[in-house]
Amino acid sequence: MKVDIGLSEESRKGVVGLLNVLLSDEFTLYTKTRNYHWNIVVSQFHELHLFLETQYEELAEIMDQVAERNRMIGGHAMGTMEEFKEHSRIKEQPGQYPTAMKMIENLLHDHESIIKCIRTDLETCQDKYKDAGTTDFLTGLMQQHEKNAWMLRSTLEGQAIK
Repeated sequence: MKVDIGLSEESRKGVVGLLNVLLSDEFTLYTKTRNYHWNIVVSQFHELHLFLETQYEELAEIMDQVAERNRMIGGHAMGTMEEFKEHSRIKEQPGQYPTAMKMIENLLHDHESIIKCIRTDLETCQDKYKDAGTTDFLTGLMQQHEKNAWMLRSTLEGQAIK
């Protein structure tokens, strides 16, 4: 069925592509955070283990929201590991099990990377595709990543973890 929501077909396709790349980033970050949750070794294990669990649960919700936004505008959400790997701007380090501090640093870097990408995507959605709804949606996601980055940065600044 034709989607008639005030966006041109070209704009809708552009936004769908943008959202699928973001979904790939979110999935990669979710997987990385979950991996670190499983493999962290530190004297404050329980606290950091729960902290990472909270973060990956939030990322799971973000992924669902991105996929649903994609469907709302008439697109299809990517959903395979192959697609996510091909399109993600976030990189993994297979077979590496860094120290707790390095895990936190890596996650902070990834959240900051997503924030920067979302800022660019916001401009594209607004200026090129004229999609105020997705622009608003991305602003909210950016704020969630900013909060998670702040929490990770604050954990690093405390320097209690070895």
